[in-house]
Amino acid sequence: MNTGSLRLIYFSPTNTTKKILEGIAQGFKAATVNHVDLTPPDAPEREIVEVYNGLAVIGSPVYIGRLPDDTILRLQRVKGNGTPAVIVVLYGNREYDDAMLELRDLAVKAGFRPVAAGAFIGEHSLSTSAMPIAAGRPDEEDLKKAREFGKMIREKTKDMRTPDDMPLIEVPGSFPYREPPSMPKVSPVTQETVCIKCGKCASVCPTAAITIGETVATDQSICIRCCACVKNCPTGARKMEDPLILQKAEQLFTNCRKRKEPETYL
Repeated sequence: MNTGSLRLIYFSPTNTTKKILEGIAQGFKAATVNHVDLTPPDAPEREIVEVYNGLAVIGSPVYIGRLPDDTILRLQRVKGNGTPAVIVVLYGNREYDDAMLELRDLAVKAGFRPVAAGAFIGEHSLSTSAMPIAAGRPDEEDLKKAREFGKMIREKTKDMRTPDDMPLIEVPGSFPYREPPSMPKVSPVTQETVCIKCGKCASVCPTAAITIGETVATDQSICIRCCACVKNCPTGARKMEDPLILQKAEQLFTNCRKRKEPETYL
């Protein structure tokens, strides 16, 4: 079976999931690597992407122990047609809970056959300089482990003739998936005194929740609190100010300081 090509499929608002998938691809050393970026706002309306050969690497961030609704919605635009796949979740140094199992099941539903899986760590969306939570991750050590994972996947799949030659990967998690706690419909706010109206926040928002006019407006009903706008603002004008969200960030900062390491399943 041809596994000389890789298809990287991901929802990655802050590029952390994308970085890990690219690291895996570097270690795998495929002849060709193609990206299916499900992050832009128009992804749910695109034509369906059909995958017929090679190996797919499917990645998603973890939000409160589960997959974002946007990963679930946008992966419906991709059809696997029995293609073997590696599933990858990226979480902010707390836990990934049922997200890996959920992504495996979602990949199966999309027509892929997951044969390997990994959980990696990325900077938490609520991380700030004052309260860093896995700040700067994935770092070089994480990327090194991603490359090593890619090498192991290549070794495992090199003699595979059909996806049926390899069993469906078993991963941690339970079903029914754990229901995450409800969170308020809030969004980052803009400090207009330091905002330069450059439009960067709007350009990186995966749900097109931000519009630039005389002021910067955010539609809280579709904001997913990925904080891509916060992390990409060149002047630091975008901030999360909701008291409940800040309380959650402080809890994570206090309780999730111990460095967690990637977990892989082959």
